[in-house]
Amino acid sequence: MSSTQFDGDIDSFVSYLKSNRGLSANTLKAYRADLTACLHLFELRGVTDLNEITLDDLRSWMAVESRDHARSSMARKTVAVRGFFAWAYEHGLTTTDPAATLMTPSIPSTLPAVLTESQAEQLLDVAEHAVATNQYKDDGGAAAAPGSGKAVGKTADKSADTVNRNEAPARADKRDNARVTAESQRNAAILELLYATGIRVAELVSMDIADIDFSNRTIKVTGKGNKQRVVPFGLPAQRALETWLEQGRPVLARTATDAVKSRAANALFLGARGGRIDQRIARDIVHRAAREAGVPDISPHALRHSAATHMLDGGADLREVQEMLGHSSLKTTQRYTHVSIEQLKNRYGQAFPRA
Repeated sequence: MSSTQFDGDIDSFVSYLKSNRGLSANTLKAYRADLTACLHLFELRGVTDLNEITLDDLRSWMAVESRDHARSSMARKTVAVRGFFAWAYEHGLTTTDPAATLMTPSIPSTLPAVLTESQAEQLLDVAEHAVATNQYKDDGGAAAAPGSGKAVGKTADKSADTVNRNEAPARADKRDNARVTAESQRNAAILELLYATGIRVAELVSMDIADIDFSNRTIKVTGKGNKQRVVPFGLPAQRALETWLEQGRPVLARTATDAVKSRAANALFLGARGGRIDQRIARDIVHRAAREAGVPDISPHALRHSAATHMLDGGADLREVQEMLGHSSLKTTQRYTHVSIEQLKNRYGQAFPRA
């Protein structure tokens, strides 16, 4: 990321947002990048003072950025820039607010991609089957002395040499099998939890073991703006989580260095090296599972969309789904009712003779 002479102002603005707006770390990071790129462009044009920037300059910046970015990204960038200049004006850094009338690009309304209920079932069944087929394999007697009788003399020495040569590969194979099994248990638990609760991938990777309440089958989720909510989950998710915590997690935890182990001691989900799992790995798990199950390629967010749509299809109240997903606006949740209606129309067209 390019630095600018305005970095100090950007830092102050981001600190203000963090203290007063409760925005997520990801949002703050995006805003910082947006503002740095914007002000770096003006710096290249010879701007040395925020007061030199005009509305026309900002519109010119939008024209440049819109060549390479989607409207949704441009909307976020515009919000960041408009917020920055409003803050700068309020705090006396500028004598005017050039971004006050800067228009946010309209975002076309698109329906979120979702799996059908049967496709979601297939996705989770394949993940569960992977756990069953990846159970520990024993070494098939590779470390045992050949034959059933007792060897003596040089024969015994030769057998001992064979044992020593074979023991190390056998132990390595067993460790690899244990790791593969543990990862399949983790993956199944991740898929079950994402679908059962509709949580965001960022919320998933930040969860700690203590956030799970098995007695009530609920999880405590920390969402955007550090807002917390309690979300229920079902019996399949409980079974997958228990299997992961009792069998899989200890295997991956043993692979961690002491430093990594201390940082991830409370983490619910671990990566292959025993540290807290990151969003990239979680996304890869979902994409790979979709390919293996033969269902449309989806992201964790599409699995969230699917959970919301299926809950509404099953008769859940819109407000309940809003609370479960952590939406601040009911308008966001209402998008899923449109998906349900579209699916209903498709089923109607296929099933009704006079459709």
